Amino acid sequence: MAKYRIAVLPGDGVGKEVTEAAMIVLEKLKLDAEYLFGDIGWDYWCKEGNPLPDRTIQLLKGTDVCLFGAITSKTSDEAIQELTPSLRGKGLKYISPIIQLRQMFDLYVNLRPCKAFPGNKLNYREGIDLVIFRENTEGLYAGIEFYPLSPELRKVLETQSSFMKRFSGEKNEDIAISLRLMTQKGCSRILKKAFEYARKFGRKRVTLVEKANVLRETGGLMIREGKIIAQSYPDLTFDVVNVDALAMWLIKSPEKFDVIVAENLFGDIISDLAAQLVGGLGFSASGNIGDRYAIFEPTHGSAPKYAGLGKVNPLAMVNAVTMMLEWLGESDRSQLLEKAVIKVISEGKVRTYDMGGSRSTLEMAQSVVEKIG
Repeated sequence: MAKYRIAVLPGDGVGKEVTEAAMIVLEKLKLDAEYLFGDIGWDYWCKEGNPLPDRTIQLLKGTDVCLFGAITSKTSDEAIQELTPSLRGKGLKYISPIIQLRQMFDLYVNLRPCKAFPGNKLNYREGIDLVIFRENTEGLYAGIEFYPLSPELRKVLETQSSFMKRFSGEKNEDIAISLRLMTQKGCSRILKKAFEYARKFGRKRVTLVEKANVLRETGGLMIREGKIIAQSYPDLTFDVVNVDALAMWLIKSPEKFDVIVAENLFGDIISDLAAQLVGGLGFSASGNIGDRYAIFEPTHGSAPKYAGLGKVNPLAMVNAVTMMLEWLGESDRSQLLEKAVIKVISEGKVRTYDMGGSRSTLEMAQSVVEKIG
């Protein structure tokens, strides 16, 4: 019996291609694992009205960890239009399957390392090495949205907030609301994970990203929790930076940042910005991590225009494998794989289109395999 049971969800578009590349690398590493492939993504929404079939959820529950490719997500209107005709008009609503999984398995940490690999010509600057902790289950991505606005909810909002008076002339069908919901528990645990990581890996600074001068209540809650938790880590510097200012400072002085922690939306945005500092989404991986389960993925999307061309950079997915191995406790294999990636990048002989080359997805994966030895 294999030591690990690993769910593999290729998803849509180039997700299938980078997953194939990842499997080549895993085969070379000879990880003692059974790989169970599952269904997820846009095709299953269109055919079945569910991008996350129940059979896939059951598959995940019987595994130790998941490796995830990429999915296509579109607007609500497009989702309805692309449903098979027999499913239209049944009140089905598209919800991103990765968001569902994060909430279903309580994967409250989204961990995104942003390291400039030596010799990568796409690096904004050498020496960048920061880690982003993004709260993964709350905030504006909690999925609490309303359209059109119901009379009952409108009455409550008008009773509770004088700011609703400005919209008194608007019809209910002309108002949409997305709720930024944050809890003390959610703020506290993501902050604790950031501080624990910083201390464990010898980091010196934890920066909380917020916008409490405007989002006073939700941002205020996050900052209060940060100050409380920081008291238990006197060896670490703790500071708070507004999200708009951080976008500027990451460009100006990225080397000054170490561990960054943010709520869901802010973390999503700044992690993509940070990814571009170290070569772009072709190199960026993330882990969706809870207390008992984790899903590792490249941070890029399904890139439909590149699907089937075999040209996308698989290193983001390979780096996701590196993260997965570390989480499983396979540190030797994780380090071996990272060193192989560093060698391929620094030599610059094999490059995909985003790196200024013409090698294929699988050729890049094979080059990593060769460096593993």
